[in-house]
Amino acid sequence: MRKIRKSRRGFTLIEMVLVIAIIIILAAILILGITGYMNRAHNAADSLSIHNSTIDFLTNEIDNGI
Repeated sequence: MRKIRKSRRGFTLIEMVLVIAIIIILAAILILGITGYMNRAHNAADSLSIHNSTIDFLTNEIDNGI
């Protein structure tokens, strides 16, 4: 019987699948984090818009002599 030598070159399929799974998990965490920041930014922009509209309205009322 011949001995079969295993080559240690390259990666196994299990190692490749694990690396891909880790990359997918990290990408999902990143996307969820970015989505949260974007939602907060939109809320802040909406709040600022309402605030500016209120200031514009009050400024016009003061200028026109209520």
